[in-house]
Amino acid sequence: MRYIVRAIKYFFYFWILLALIIVAMIILRYVPSDPELIFRNGYDSYWQISLMFGVLAAFYPMFGYTTKEISAPGEASEHRDRILAYMQDRGYILESENGGDMTFRLRNVFGKIIRMYEDRITIRKVLAGYTVEGSRKEVIRIGYGLEARLQNN
Repeated sequence: MRYIVRAIKYFFYFWILLALIIVAMIILRYVPSDPELIFRNGYDSYWQISLMFGVLAAFYPMFGYTTKEISAPGEASEHRDRILAYMQDRGYILESENGGDMTFRLRNVFGKIIRMYEDRITIRKVLAGYTVEGSRKEVIRIGYGLEARLQNN
């Protein structure tokens, strides 16, 4: 279900981004304000662009979100404070904690809006360390940084 919601969000996100670009170009007088003159196929371009955005939005969540395993020697109780401090330094606050799972959200409202409120990072305790789950870009950044912090005694 989360995948479908993300795909729908991205579909509208792409349309909003296109609309902002077109409005900026109209205000700066780079293009005329008539949609028949902006696009080669006129009003038919809207369904063609919608189809393109639909395909892109359908596949983007598959590649935009991931899970990364990080190794962390030692006990989970030793790591909790380091994880909280690291995530706080990155601009995240603890949303919930359930056993070995910690869920973080961005503090910054602007960052949340830019990420369409898909800013949740989940850190789960596994046998060899932790898994970090969320947006691919953030998971890679947080994963490598957190692994270095946890392995550095």
